[in-house]
Amino acid sequence: MTDVTSEHASPSFTAQPDVVSFASTFKLPPNALLIGSAAVALVGVLIFALLQRRSSKRGSTILLVGPSDAGKTAVFSSLLYSTSLPSHTSMQANSGVLQPTPETTAKLVDVPGHPRIRGTFAEHMKDAKAVVFVVDVNGIARNGAPVAEHLHQVLHAISSLPPSQATPPLLIHAHKSDLLVVRSNTPSSSVSTKSQTRQLAIDRTRTILERELEKRRKAGQAGVNVEGMGAVVGGGSGEESWDGVSGLECSGSKDGSAGTFKFEDWDGGEVSFSAGWVDVVRDDGITQVENEKRKLDAEGEEDGLGTLREWIASLP
Repeated sequence: MTDVTSEHASPSFTAQPDVVSFASTFKLPPNALLIGSAAVALVGVLIFALLQRRSSKRGSTILLVGPSDAGKTAVFSSLLYSTSLPSHTSMQANSGVLQPTPETTAKLVDVPGHPRIRGTFAEHMKDAKAVVFVVDVNGIARNGAPVAEHLHQVLHAISSLPPSQATPPLLIHAHKSDLLVVRSNTPSSSVSTKSQTRQLAIDRTRTILERELEKRRKAGQAGVNVEGMGAVVGGGSGEESWDGVSGLECSGSKDGSAGTFKFEDWDGGEVSFSAGWVDVVRDDGITQVENEKRKLDAEGEEDGLGTLREWIASLP
């Protein structure tokens, strides 16, 4: 009998270090990279579209608006042709291409100021680069209320523009300032310098318009019917109305306190002022400005629109 010896060898185990791969620790799901790339691309497209939309919404038209007989057409022809043409009350808009600087051009539109058609300026607001409100500074003391009514329509139209459109700056131009006479402290001098008459024109225009617009704002807040509020801004048939406060909102004075209407506190946008004049040639060939006074005021200028031209040239 053969003895068979069975050996049962015990299995041997070798300890292996538990090593975790660095790459596996930060391994992303298969679609995470694709989603991230798509998100980054989408954000880039949105930013580009927003920038393009903003730039495309900046208008290219400069509007000349204001009451009849303020001198808008004379300003229009002087800006375009450097000369004033015989003019009369306009009943239709004039337009032309203005070149404020050698590198820029803009469309200049002169909107009639007749009450029945002056609201047509709203048709051009969607492409407005800037708005110039022309006022006859010599007549504003007696015509302050109707001038303020017209300006209120312009302020309302500007403040009602959609957020996607760049807000056009507003310049209130005190026209015919050469006809103002400022009394000097020196008895021998009765006519001030050009800069003094311009400043007087601006101060007078600002004060009267702020006072009249404040009256309209208070009347609207009190629920009183305000003249001109039933008309459509845009010259329509009157199907749309607006209250006496809309367009005159102010955030308060610079110190944070509530106060009366001030252009510097107006919520609707930027308001600037200028003053000047044009030597208008009438149909009979006589200039509106006397030769003697023109010599005193001209001081080397071809007309009195230098500050207006500078403002237009500074527009973005």
